[in-house]
Amino acid sequence: MLRYFLLFSILFIGLINVRAMWLAQVGPKYPPTKGEVWPKPQVEVKEQTFYVFNPSQFKVKVLDQTCDILTNAIARYSYLLENKLGLKTHPTAPSPQPEGIHSNTSYRGHLKELEVTLTSPCEEYPHLDMDESYNLTVSSTTTLVSSSVWGVIRGLETFAQLFYVSDDHNDIRVNKTTISDFPRYKHRGLLLDTSRHFITVSNILKTLDAMAINKMNVFHWHIVDDQSFPYQSERFPELSERGAFDPSMVYTKDDIETVIEYARNRGIRVIPEFDVPGHTGSWGIAFTDILTECYENGKVIGFGPMDPTSNTTYKLLRDLFKEVQNVFPDKYFHVGGDEVELQCWKSNPKLIDYMKVHKLTASDLHALFMSRVIPLLANATVPVVWQEVYDEGVILSTDTLIQVWKYNWITEMINVLKTGHRVLFSSSWYLDALGSRWTDYYAADPRQMVYDVTSNKTLMAGIVGGEACMWGEMADDRNVINRVWPRASAVAERLWSYQDSSTRYRSSRAPSEAYNRIEEHACRMIRRGIDAQPPSGPGFCVV
Repeated sequence: MLRYFLLFSILFIGLINVRAMWLAQVGPKYPPTKGEVWPKPQVEVKEQTFYVFNPSQFKVKVLDQTCDILTNAIARYSYLLENKLGLKTHPTAPSPQPEGIHSNTSYRGHLKELEVTLTSPCEEYPHLDMDESYNLTVSSTTTLVSSSVWGVIRGLETFAQLFYVSDDHNDIRVNKTTISDFPRYKHRGLLLDTSRHFITVSNILKTLDAMAINKMNVFHWHIVDDQSFPYQSERFPELSERGAFDPSMVYTKDDIETVIEYARNRGIRVIPEFDVPGHTGSWGIAFTDILTECYENGKVIGFGPMDPTSNTTYKLLRDLFKEVQNVFPDKYFHVGGDEVELQCWKSNPKLIDYMKVHKLTASDLHALFMSRVIPLLANATVPVVWQEVYDEGVILSTDTLIQVWKYNWITEMINVLKTGHRVLFSSSWYLDALGSRWTDYYAADPRQMVYDVTSNKTLMAGIVGGEACMWGEMADDRNVINRVWPRASAVAERLWSYQDSSTRYRSSRAPSEAYNRIEEHACRMIRRGIDAQPPSGPGFCVV
């Protein structure tokens, strides 16, 4: 009996060992697609028939309206088509087709022309309610039609993504395709923190290029914070002279105008954030009197948030905001309001007396401060605030954007929406969670979250969009691009593409085809100079 037991044991252990054996997969983990678009268009019908692209036999014709933004966009995409599609060389003159292509029943000849029809005059700057819809029909003579220059720009990006290199690497092809496309959300943003580590203008421009590739339309510039003050103010030059990490690490007025113009040409808004009253340590190096002294055991231990009772604080903010808003054209302005160290205010003898006399709590002081700061913005400005400002009970106009970023975000969004305010969502999209993968970000959809709980489609409309946030503690000029991309691409697709409302948030996952499509997309970004990290594992990219 023991002999049979030993024999059974050996066989069982052997079976376990066999099943535990791990064999490496040959080739890429997820083979990339060919000519598939990211973010996925709303409606796309693609046929097997294809055209061959040769720059010398292709032209672009603009019909109806035109402007400098459109001219620049066509020049930019013409260059991409000629140089960034992954084929090392292009024939400079018509050449014989590769042997056998004429026997391919799907071959339909050369792509001859792109006709761009812009039916309405160009707008000067992108804005929240801009029309980004377009219709694209790819055939021998391809047509791109939109009523907005911003829609044309989105359509040109889609057109450029449809091209692919043939399996034999002899030619570039594009399939006969019909697309009708538009974004789900108006506000599709990326926050970039340039205070904790200084990010050069060249990398900011690369970031804008990547945003355009992903059809994101808001660059949220978290330009200053506790650690440094790189904004070079003409009215208060001391702020950057003393508050920047180094004299070379500042953003001049010319730098900012360069960023804004570069963004404008790509249909991207630039919204600055000057976060107050917290996150202002770097301000105090030049203007100590605007900050609050924090006490412990009767002794000053440092400086905390801005002093909410000092007229000097509000005068500086009024003058600085006036200057900043003359540089940044967007009517939206982010005044922060998050993570205020209330304990500091509670420790300060002057503020203790003030609160006692006026029967206020430290939270009331926060609300008082924000209620005095927001009116300092220019007329017609729409404020953007972090959720704490709403949570503290500050009276806010209904057009104020409340950026939700903390835990219990579904309950928070519902509360904000029920009071008639609008929501920007960020809670699930913090890119500084370096262990998170693109699939983690893909699972989140703010409207779906709210609908799952409320079944109220009207309420969902108050969520105007969201932002991926790249905070700068562990991201500097050397790694910021690949820390953002392609993980932020998942956010971009969630904010642009169709979502089946029958799919509940808790069970939402990236579709299997997206794993292959994002491989192609990451390589596409690399070819265009965006050093995106590998999305999912082993693979390759022909540049």
